[in-house]
Amino acid sequence: MSGARPYEGEEEEAEEREFEEESGEEPVLTGTPLASCSTAVLQGIEPVPVAVEVVTTGGLPGIRLVGLPSPSVKESEERVRSALRRSGFRVPRKRFIVNLAPADVRKEGSALDLPIALAILSAVGIIPCEKLRSWCVCGELALDGRLRGISGALNYAAAAEDLGRRLLLPAEVAEEAALVPSVKVYGAETLREAVEIILGNEGCPVAQPELPEAGEDEVDFQEVRGQKAACRAAVAAAAGGHNLLMIGPPGSGKTMIARRIPTILPPLSGNAVIEKIRIHSVAGLTRRGLSRLPPFRAPHHSVSVPGLVGGGNPLRPGEVSLAHRGVLFLDELPEFRRELLESLRMPLEDGFVTVTRARMTAVFPSRVMLVAAMNPCPCGFAGSDRPCRCSPGEVERYRRRLSGPLLDRIDIQVTVPRRSYDETSGGAPGISSARYRAQVLEARQRQASRYRRCREKTNATVAARSFKRYAALTSAARRLLRDAVDRVGLSARGADRVERVARTLADLAASAEVKEEHIAEAVRFRTLELPL
Repeated sequence: MSGARPYEGEEEEAEEREFEEESGEEPVLTGTPLASCSTAVLQGIEPVPVAVEVVTTGGLPGIRLVGLPSPSVKESEERVRSALRRSGFRVPRKRFIVNLAPADVRKEGSALDLPIALAILSAVGIIPCEKLRSWCVCGELALDGRLRGISGALNYAAAAEDLGRRLLLPAEVAEEAALVPSVKVYGAETLREAVEIILGNEGCPVAQPELPEAGEDEVDFQEVRGQKAACRAAVAAAAGGHNLLMIGPPGSGKTMIARRIPTILPPLSGNAVIEKIRIHSVAGLTRRGLSRLPPFRAPHHSVSVPGLVGGGNPLRPGEVSLAHRGVLFLDELPEFRRELLESLRMPLEDGFVTVTRARMTAVFPSRVMLVAAMNPCPCGFAGSDRPCRCSPGEVERYRRRLSGPLLDRIDIQVTVPRRSYDETSGGAPGISSARYRAQVLEARQRQASRYRRCREKTNATVAARSFKRYAALTSAARRLLRDAVDRVGLSARGADRVERVARTLADLAASAEVKEEHIAEAVRFRTLELPL
């Protein structure tokens, strides 16, 4: 039938054959890449620079990826082919060899789509090679040529900073990358727009965003009533960066207090906020909004070990790293499996976690404030106005789920009793987060001044030698500490934690010396280590 329409794609193939005929002789494969585009892949949260090198050669038309691509990267062949066609670019039917260098680094993720497409366009002369050399490019392509958002935008900005190049990303995530002030970041909605930006025909750098100190749904400590002792423990923990365990019956307010602790921590600034966003960006959490509020993470007790400390394929940060510079809250602590709790010991001690999988190793920061909550017994009502149904043996077995080494790392352990309805609903509201935050900031400033020559700046995390040099216990306070160690049976680590908490209590009281009352209060904060 002479009047029949050509089959779908026949017109496009005819145009490609015409373009190929007009293009003359095929470029020959030489020792130098015909086109190259700079990009990066992520190993954990660290960017690894990658060069996308493209040459054309004889053989069956298509795109061949080499350089240790993962299956997800190999899938980019079809996305790139479709995006180029749907964007209106007439690419000749040739064989494109795409090398991802260095070849000994495994390439994961979909962020290589855009640099591969741009390098192919450079190889066929649509983008001059010299135009592409000044850019670092990352982005995922949809089949119709639109650019999709990617995880790790801020991490790619770090790669562009190291390379000394401008950064081109999908517009959806460009604002996040603009937090790095030394990098000019451009955002594009489509492949066609990305090409125009590279050619210099349109686009301007994305402005650096202003980060709010908190989100719109921020809670406040003034909603907590009738729990002065627990609030005091929370303030002390926040002031010194100490780990906190709250023990009390259901409904006593443990979770309520825990969720408000980030509101009294100092807002993140400088490198700390960049660290937080880099980790959250890799996990795809930054699309919910950016702020300087310290993170709060509350994993369920059924979480896996990789989910808690990091791992998976590809490597991703766990909950302990997502809470870096903030609060990791473990509710119903004894319900967590023993292996989960033991896996936290080294991240809590070292401030980082090393995860190894196959040929890849990633180091994730994990400097967190651990806040945990538990019932006093299996039924939850020991010590409350409701009768406890548990035998002494059941209570003992319940508490044995928490190992001694883990409890040693929890500096403050406080009982949160159940309050009556009148205590929790009537009367004046509690002290606001703003007032508590002011106390915490003053204590942190004293610590920062005292440890100005140290890497860590809080009483909980500063190195032992530096802490001993500046502890400043009075002779009476030291005698009381020695007596408490003998009476309670504290380990050497436990005694050190008591001393550090006492130093924080002295900072909150604006006292240059650690006095007897500070030691006495710090010892009372070791609730689980006192006789039952």
